[in-house]
Amino acid sequence: RFAPPLALMGLIYFLSAQSDINSGLGTIDLIGRKIIHAAEYGLLFGLWWRAFNWRWPLAAAAIAIVWAASDEFHQLSVAGRNGSPIDVLIDSTGVLIAYLLIRWRRQAA
Repeated sequence: RFAPPLALMGLIYFLSAQSDINSGLGTIDLIGRKIIHAAEYGLLFGLWWRAFNWRWPLAAAAIAIVWAASDEFHQLSVAGRNGSPIDVLIDSTGVLIAYLLIRWRRQAA
């Protein structure tokens, strides 16, 4: 149960270690990356919540958000990258959206 969220955390760390991943598409690239960030942290939250047998959503959210903050801090040491509290907020929004979607889906089932 814990392998998927840990693997995603490793992938996030690996991708954050890549220098300057800008595609050169300007605003489209920026918006696309922010949407992907929100989605990946929403997924990370969902994987942790599932690993906890659908108990402790706050713990799952805390792990995802702390990982988002540590990811931004990590990016400060990578050439061509920068860390931003705004990105942590975007990632946290992804966690919230995932929580609402999962809760809605589980109630509908």
